[in-house]
Amino acid sequence: MIFNNFIKNSALMVLMMLSFNSFSQSKRVWLQKADYSFEKYDYANALKLYFMVLDDSLGLSTQIIPYETTLSNQKLKKRNKKDTIPSVSTEDYVHHQIAVCYRNTYDYERALKYFKLTSLKGSYPDDGYYYANALMNLGYYSEAIKVFDTFNLIEGSTDQMLVRALQDKTACNYALKLKNDGNIFDVKLLDTTVFNKGTTSFGVNFWGEDKLIFSSAREGGVLIDPEVQDSKYLLDLYWTEKNGDDWGPSKNFGRPLNSAKHDASGMFNGNNVIFSTHWSDDNINEKYISVTRGVGNKFFESQKLNFNVNVVGFQSINPFVSSDGKWLYFSSDKPGTFGGLDLWKVEIDENGNTIGESMNLGNGVNTEFDEKSPFYHGLLQTLFFSSNGHNNLGGFDIFKSRYDRDLKTYKKPDNLGHPINSSKDDAYFILDDGLNNGFMTSNRGECTNCDSIYKLCASCDYIYSVALAELEFSISGYVYDESTGEIITNAKVKFTDVTFENSAFELLTDENGYYHTSIKRNQELFIKASKKGYFADAAIVSTIGEIKSKVYTQDFYLDKIPKGEIVIEGIEYDFDKATLRPESKVILDKVIEFLELNDDISIEIRSHTDQRGTDSYNLSLSDRRAKSVYDYLIEKGGVDSERLISKGYGETAPVEALNSEGEVVPYTIEYIESLLTWSEKVEAHQRNRRTAFKVINQK
Repeated sequence: MIFNNFIKNSALMVLMMLSFNSFSQSKRVWLQKADYSFEKYDYANALKLYFMVLDDSLGLSTQIIPYETTLSNQKLKKRNKKDTIPSVSTEDYVHHQIAVCYRNTYDYERALKYFKLTSLKGSYPDDGYYYANALMNLGYYSEAIKVFDTFNLIEGSTDQMLVRALQDKTACNYALKLKNDGNIFDVKLLDTTVFNKGTTSFGVNFWGEDKLIFSSAREGGVLIDPEVQDSKYLLDLYWTEKNGDDWGPSKNFGRPLNSAKHDASGMFNGNNVIFSTHWSDDNINEKYISVTRGVGNKFFESQKLNFNVNVVGFQSINPFVSSDGKWLYFSSDKPGTFGGLDLWKVEIDENGNTIGESMNLGNGVNTEFDEKSPFYHGLLQTLFFSSNGHNNLGGFDIFKSRYDRDLKTYKKPDNLGHPINSSKDDAYFILDDGLNNGFMTSNRGECTNCDSIYKLCASCDYIYSVALAELEFSISGYVYDESTGEIITNAKVKFTDVTFENSAFELLTDENGYYHTSIKRNQELFIKASKKGYFADAAIVSTIGEIKSKVYTQDFYLDKIPKGEIVIEGIEYDFDKATLRPESKVILDKVIEFLELNDDISIEIRSHTDQRGTDSYNLSLSDRRAKSVYDYLIEKGGVDSERLISKGYGETAPVEALNSEGEVVPYTIEYIESLLTWSEKVEAHQRNRRTAFKVINQK
């Protein structure tokens, strides 16, 4: 009996051991499959399998989710394949991998939970940074600052993460400051019938004056195999047309523009050529931009752009065409980046063919992290884009950078602040030419497209409208005497729109020499201050591209008009001739600008010679030289001849200048001959050979 019980118990133990070994082997297989999916950026399947390692009661039931706006080159430390069997505990390893999956799909709330677990255990020192970063991306800036401070004291963290932690801490302080700024935009979630229908919608672009194109995954999309595919998880391109004050029903472009792959980020070039991004779930890390030509709303087969844009094994996404149709902007991690996704541009022809090599927009815009969704506003000469590598409020933020034509580079990007940016991911910002209305994409709202078991969510990106709030601009300042610094009362300050679309207006300074006035949006103003007896002063002030109310300060300094003549330094002629040298014309071009500014004065152009030569010859030569200046100002500068008189004085009016003792003396022939050295005499004669002007009238 005892022996029989022993046999039964032994058999049971063997069965239990076999069952345990089988269960352990299953977990190892699941872990290996999870790591394989992770390496292929298939975070949906990776999460399922990692959770199965933790709890084998979970099944495989969810759909593959479109990640166009969420997959990104995150700067997580890469693992080698040999690290599949981790040196830490399996539980800690799986928790870490789950956290990374959620982070890489920008589900920071769930990433926070698992990074907190792994950072507290210390198995992955750098996870302390990602725990703090998740807090930051959820808008918990004060808490994030504390965790960043703790992380900076932890042993074993990499230098890269320590530097990034300091940068993110600075960004948190910046975000807390920006929260107190006034709202300059009105941001509203759009309807669920046209725009935000389905699991995700994003990336609005203008199509002419009354149409929009955008990307969406929703029911009724293009499918090749309905038994396998579900259009709720497959991105297509849609369009809508203005219908009064509203937008009409959204329409799928259909085949062949939309395919069995993900089709997104559509942009027209103004010549019925559309650029768009494509990829498949089998290889989501290789995305490419194609060009499709059509007639009306009918399009032909797409063609993949060449190596100037697309490189095998890399991502090229988010095409945008400049308003003149000559440049294609896009985002790519192809060779030549500063790290992650960078912004590039390449010249294109009217048929969408690339011309020459693509150009990286430089490290003023691009960082070692990710920049995407470029939008260049031609009238503003400003690039808008989304980045997670600048001074962010969390996740991706939208920035603007003005192009400096003189330096041929982009200025330091500015964060657009609240409410455009949030602690979540914000991208695809566009504005109309009038700077009144636009669109953007964000995942700041509540996400309802989540799997009930793993809580893995679709991108949850939705389209928002953007309306610029009423802005107020004003300018004020004082008008001074340049020499004395005294204020000038009753000085006239005239404002002229450089485009002449708005009427010019003027005002007078008060008893304190002060002026103040409001000015309009989207104007570049030429402002001139003037007063009888003074030369004018001017400045240019622009409100173009400003998205915040602003008060400008501009002072003016006026020079008194002298009673005598003003020498035009640098006017030279060929020997014994009245022909102007090229360098003299450069000087006279500045005189033309001076006369344009001071359009209320008339002048006498006066030419002088030295005392060598006969009186009559010198008078004739100087008269011809003055006339050559007179002719140049009229012919080249368009100066009204009634404002000019030319006269030659020969040697009759020697210059009065300081001598070596600091005394003002006339440089007569007797004075020049009294000078001791030859070089002094040469310089004195040169002073007499001069061209000058004298104000003879002021209106």
